[in-house]
Amino acid sequence: MTTLFDSRRYLTDFESARTGNILTDVLVIGSGVAGIRAALEAAQAGLVTLITKRGFSQSATFHAQGGIAFAQSSEDSPERHYEDTLRVGCGMNDPDALKLLVAEGPECLEELLAWGLPLDRDNGGLSLTREGGHSINRIVHAHGDQTGRALIDTLRNRVFSSRDIRVFEHCYVIDLITIDGACLGAVTYHAKYGHQLVWAKQTIIASGGCGQLWRETTNPSVATGDGHAAAFRAGATLRNMEMMQFHPTTLYVAGAARALISEAVRGEGGYLMSRAGVRFMHDYHPDAELAPRDIVSRAIHAHLRETRTNCVYLDVRHIKGFAKRFPHIAKLCADFDIDITHEGIPVRPSAHYMIGGIQVDLHGRTSVDALLCVGEAASTNVHGANRLASNSLLEGLVFGKRIGRTAADRASELPRATPAADARNRNPTSTRTPLDLPDITHSLRSVMMRNVGIIRIEERLRETLEILDFWAHYTLDKSFDGPTGWDVQNQLTTAKAVALAALERTESIGVHYRGDAETPAADATAPYHVTVVRDPAGTVAKRVPV
Repeated sequence: MTTLFDSRRYLTDFESARTGNILTDVLVIGSGVAGIRAALEAAQAGLVTLITKRGFSQSATFHAQGGIAFAQSSEDSPERHYEDTLRVGCGMNDPDALKLLVAEGPECLEELLAWGLPLDRDNGGLSLTREGGHSINRIVHAHGDQTGRALIDTLRNRVFSSRDIRVFEHCYVIDLITIDGACLGAVTYHAKYGHQLVWAKQTIIASGGCGQLWRETTNPSVATGDGHAAAFRAGATLRNMEMMQFHPTTLYVAGAARALISEAVRGEGGYLMSRAGVRFMHDYHPDAELAPRDIVSRAIHAHLRETRTNCVYLDVRHIKGFAKRFPHIAKLCADFDIDITHEGIPVRPSAHYMIGGIQVDLHGRTSVDALLCVGEAASTNVHGANRLASNSLLEGLVFGKRIGRTAADRASELPRATPAADARNRNPTSTRTPLDLPDITHSLRSVMMRNVGIIRIEERLRETLEILDFWAHYTLDKSFDGPTGWDVQNQLTTAKAVALAALERTESIGVHYRGDAETPAADATAPYHVTVVRDPAGTVAKRVPV
């Protein structure tokens, strides 16, 4: 067990008597697939307020290319999908959560089709593709490589057609309000309306991941771990935060933001090659390019270190109709003058998906009363130690519906939400010298990529925690008046949880790889979770048996 000093409870000052108050039955924080699906379900039994940091097009869901995994062909079965997910997850998956995922997936598919999701078809039936870790073609997609955009458009249309869902875009959730151990809503900031207090019977965090903690990431700029940090300050338990999945193939163009090159490209036959034009994945795994993501990412990482190069190349020259199957990727490459008919696409791994998160049960309930969580922000443990490709959108659909129903049922049993009498917070004025926030952000992302990236070792993890605590000492004591400051504070809080959990898990398993581990896998020890909690002694990481 490892302990580090903690910081203050709330990031900002507020006073209910002098601040705008909003009343709702269910508050949903986040506008990705999980948040929207939860809001739609909760709205069947009450009033819902959905808050999103930027807009619907800024979620990770919107940018998802690959597709959604459904076991629904005559050759497939939920049992087979279960086994594939369990195998890729290194056996750490929660079996009950996983059974729910694969069993309720086909029903979600029928629902989406009824709502008009324009899935691609082949000879009248749904077009099914395969991605790494799957034993059969079971991935559905829309507009080739724009599944996420089509899914958000479909769900968003239903949100705006509902009279019981109120949407606040460009609204920042600063903190969760807790009184006597229960969540009563959130402190928010809106560019137009300023600070507001949202009072809710039930609150659902669906804020997505935290990929912006790393220099190389596929995540949108909003993914700064706000939900994780706010829940942690409110007393929620974080679980397996060391489990960040790195996507093997993101477009590498020096000076440009990393852009995802879908897993489906390798599923369609794309090859990974060295700068010399030689395939190398067969040296690392019998499934080569279709090996699980953690293996492919580490193989590329090792190859880059051995060859001292910046990238490898994804060869798609032999894939017929590539531009039709992957129009977004083809255009992206063309925009950077990459001729995919004559040359490989330069790629390298980037932080992609947070498998760990806020600990929840099968109903999305956290350790804080009236606070629920769903989607990438949550740790359902459905993915185990490594997420199977295209299971994330499925998780958002299945558990979003389930958690939305849980919130609605519980809210219907409670009296009307009302502002707490004289709820207030006032932080002491800091006397410490302020640090440059953009410089902290840049430096934090660099040190996380270097020390808490694809391969971790104890010495560098401890170094990272020392650096983070130094920045926190001069940053978490401040009360900022805008998103820039709150983003940095949330990133520092979440990064500490990730690094602390990575230090506590001393063996390698799934996406967590310790370069100094004595054993190559966790099967030499009893399986366990790493939880990070806040107590009077500070931030505490400890092992909990599975």
